[in-house]
Amino acid sequence: MLILSPDNWPDYELIDCGNFEKLERFGQYVLRRPEPKAVWARSLSEEEWRRMAHSTFIAGAGFGKSGKEDSGTWNNKKSMAERWQVEFQYQTMRLKLRLALTSFKHVGVFPEQAPNWRFIYDSVKSLTTKSPKVLNLFSYTGGASLAARAAGAEVTHLDSVKQVVTWARENMESSGLDNIRWIIDDALKFVQREVKRGNVYQGILLDPPAYGHGIDGNRWKLDENILEMIQSCKKILAPQDGFLLLNLYSNGFSALVADTLTASVFGKVKHSECGELVLQDRFGKRLPLSVFSRIKL
Repeated sequence: MLILSPDNWPDYELIDCGNFEKLERFGQYVLRRPEPKAVWARSLSEEEWRRMAHSTFIAGAGFGKSGKEDSGTWNNKKSMAERWQVEFQYQTMRLKLRLALTSFKHVGVFPEQAPNWRFIYDSVKSLTTKSPKVLNLFSYTGGASLAARAAGAEVTHLDSVKQVVTWARENMESSGLDNIRWIIDDALKFVQREVKRGNVYQGILLDPPAYGHGIDGNRWKLDENILEMIQSCKKILAPQDGFLLLNLYSNGFSALVADTLTASVFGKVKHSECGELVLQDRFGKRLPLSVFSRIKL
């Protein structure tokens, strides 16, 4: 089992974490926001956190189960910009990602995903298929889509939220990339239609939430729908010279759950691996944020 974290990324750093919070630097700005998994004590003092943070997330009424962690407002210093960019580089890939402070404490990028972006880039580069096709589902602001496109894939980017698809398009243009196919749709319904159409992809990327709703109100519930989704994806993934990446960040699923799920559907494959994506702060504390299973056919 692999434990992976971002490295050699000058524009991102987890400075400290603990007491159910994390202190992170994105480019020139330091943000302070809630982190339920940081159950240990922080290393720096409250005074140091306050001094360093350009913006602090203040939990509000919320729409999630807790009603406390999912939404709120940001308390900004005067020097804090409303929007800014960070860069991510790997091999010939040069991504420029737009960040902004949202009411749901997100900023437009999940930095722990950097190892997955590298895997996607390397996997596309290793394919022998000319102009390989990659489908990115639940794709948010598009870091994974950009990684696949930067490696030369024909990319279909799908999300059910129009605003984040627009955000992803901005990231594509800022990164000097083009010709990504944008789809606003329910992920499972789209895959099922692709099965009927007989379309095939060399790469499929999935980063599903615990709960969600498609554009027609179709309900997504991870533990109820993920098996059907993986089974449907198998039908549109090239049986040779293909790869699949499943990332899970909610419901408390372990890496072995993700690995056993993909193994149960795909059986024997050329290569498989699973693990956790973590962020490590300046003091060596490791913050686990998601798990993954990767297979190559």
